[in-house]
Amino acid sequence: MSADCSNSLFTMPDRALLIIQLSIWLFGSPLLGTAQDVFKPDSIRKKIVALSVTSVLKIDGHLEESDWQQAPIARSFTQVEPFQGQPAQFDTEVRVLYDPHYLYVAAFCRDSLGRKAIRVPDLRRDFDDEEQDVFGLVIDGFNDKRNAMAFMVNPYGSQRDLLAFDDMMFDTDWDARWKVRTQRLDSGWTAEFAIPWHTLRYPASANGQPTWGINFVRNRRAGNELTAWSPFPRAFSVFRMEYAGELVGIQPPPPAPNLQVTPYTLITTDRYNTSTWHSSLKTGGEVKWAINPSNVVDLTFNTDFAQADVDRQVNNLTRFSVFFPERRQFFLENASLFGAGLLGGDDINMQIQPFFSRRIGLDEVGNPIPIVAGARYVHRSLTHNYGTILMRQSGNNVQAPVNYLVGRYTRNIGEQHRIGSMLTFRHQEAQAAQPSNRNAVVAADAFLRLTPSLSLNTMLAQSLDSQAGSRGTAAFAHLNYAANHMEAFIVPVLVTAGFDAKTGFVSRHNVAAVNAGMFLNIRQSWYPRWLRALEPGIFPEIYFNAQTRRLQEARISINPVWITLQNSGFLGIFSDPTFQHLEETFSPLGIDIASGSYQYLRHNIMVSSDPSKKFSYFAFASWGGYYNGSLLSIEGNIRLAPIPHFQLNGSYEMNQFRQVGIQREDAYVQLWSLESRIAVNPRLQLIGFYQFNSSANREVWNVRLSWEFRPLSFVYLVFNQRGFQDLHERQQSQHLIGKITYLKQF
Repeated sequence: MSADCSNSLFTMPDRALLIIQLSIWLFGSPLLGTAQDVFKPDSIRKKIVALSVTSVLKIDGHLEESDWQQAPIARSFTQVEPFQGQPAQFDTEVRVLYDPHYLYVAAFCRDSLGRKAIRVPDLRRDFDDEEQDVFGLVIDGFNDKRNAMAFMVNPYGSQRDLLAFDDMMFDTDWDARWKVRTQRLDSGWTAEFAIPWHTLRYPASANGQPTWGINFVRNRRAGNELTAWSPFPRAFSVFRMEYAGELVGIQPPPPAPNLQVTPYTLITTDRYNTSTWHSSLKTGGEVKWAINPSNVVDLTFNTDFAQADVDRQVNNLTRFSVFFPERRQFFLENASLFGAGLLGGDDINMQIQPFFSRRIGLDEVGNPIPIVAGARYVHRSLTHNYGTILMRQSGNNVQAPVNYLVGRYTRNIGEQHRIGSMLTFRHQEAQAAQPSNRNAVVAADAFLRLTPSLSLNTMLAQSLDSQAGSRGTAAFAHLNYAANHMEAFIVPVLVTAGFDAKTGFVSRHNVAAVNAGMFLNIRQSWYPRWLRALEPGIFPEIYFNAQTRRLQEARISINPVWITLQNSGFLGIFSDPTFQHLEETFSPLGIDIASGSYQYLRHNIMVSSDPSKKFSYFAFASWGGYYNGSLLSIEGNIRLAPIPHFQLNGSYEMNQFRQVGIQREDAYVQLWSLESRIAVNPRLQLIGFYQFNSSANREVWNVRLSWEFRPLSFVYLVFNQRGFQDLHERQQSQHLIGKITYLKQF
């Protein structure tokens, strides 16, 4: 639509003030009431007693040993979903044993349907715990009601582990050394864990018999029922450790230094276009020294990430920079400590991160740049946490060598608050005609849990760059309200034009913005059995030029229909009245759109089936105006998982432009993806991925065989192929990689 449409919601930039007023009203309204459905932790915590054993346990999922039969049992799980506070439909029994080397946990997940009720769509590590049957334990070894270590398993033995702090900061890609085996029975399924003491984090105990926080959680996916041993409100998660019970009776050994050495050998064979194959040999590795539970040092030499997943191609139609997640294991560990900032999400488009690890060892398009060496030191305690990263990135014919320094400090205040600071420094050395460059960012941040449901996360950052002495500021405040009946947020953001975080990520510069939103969670006893909740919502966002204060963009996503099914399927319908003011030409997917003001209306529908079934799907359609023309967008995904050992995913994305841009162009862009996984067991898997993007006639192949022949020791065979069309000819590269890593623990 053109800018003269009198019936548009945004006929004048001043109308954007209505969005701010609406956001404040939406966010303020829930604060007028009380969140009675968010109950407080019980003053008397549930307890489970661990039993000491001297015999050698065989970790196989069978629980017939006499030691297991004699151990005290924790049972009487309570529903978190769908009916908070009700007894579990099928109860779970948990026992805990220990010896000088391991903490053992056994779970019997009862189910009268036995194997028929089990839902497991795949066997990958760090699986999606909302899509399948899961049993997990969460441990707070410091018993400070803030730290959590989670160990989870599905009925086929796939592992998931993570670290959490305050139910807000997560190291989801932390991979620890532990063992678990499962058995599927006619009466349910069992899980038997053996967790080495040196994997767990806990302080030295004066009396040798500490009390730890602990909770157990189970997802029975056939009924989509989430239950917990020590109940917590459904607005939170099992990682809110103030709701956990207590583990007593254990006598862990005093914390001792733990040294892990993981060398690797890598053979690569490469070919570009029609050239001959060239082979190379590379060695390197990593060292992890856990000096004690509070201090860990990581060293890396000739760092290599050949086994990491390739980035998926994305067709970006917005003015925001595309965020590609970190996939490299060295940087994923302890990421929560260094992951300060506004991380964005499904409903918050803005992102501000002073440190973004993908800036190290990768160029702007994801091609690797060799890392010579690096070190990371992390200290965590009850009162404060701090860490440092030092990295040396080598140079090439285009870019000079770069040195990186990152420092992070946080201080725990009271039971729920935290303040912190961060420093990033990047020094690119001089090379040929290019002068050296120094870039620094200093940030201060705070997290305040004002009430159990209301929290504030805020940051102020200042950048300084040696090029022309440029400097800039970034700041945000994220106020979030989460209760069973409603969630709401408001996020004012400022990023000045001169803010330059070369070791970080900012989705948009020279902007003053407000993101806000609210959605209800309406549940009634008279709903049909297939309906869990109605969740209507509204999500306004506005963006001003930080220098001129002129409105650049305003959008309200009005979501009157969002139906959540008991099986986690959903249907959503929403509309987006949008105003855009372009100060310069904008060229999404190569279509030039002239500067000026535009206003248009888009409509959207989103639907998903039960993701735990053997056949599942997701579909999204968006249609309506797009600047001075129209755009039809369709996305879809189909997943076939007839058995947990095999999965096939097919995805399709289409964008059809009509009369868009300066040339009033019609364009048709498609993006196809196909991914398969064949798993002999959770430790031996073959994964294949193919993607074709018609926008650049670009295709990507990736095939990876992964064998974990012992805990955290791997053999990888990887084949990569990339092809695209440039101005002159077809460009293609092929890479065949063999890699062996071996973890030795001292």
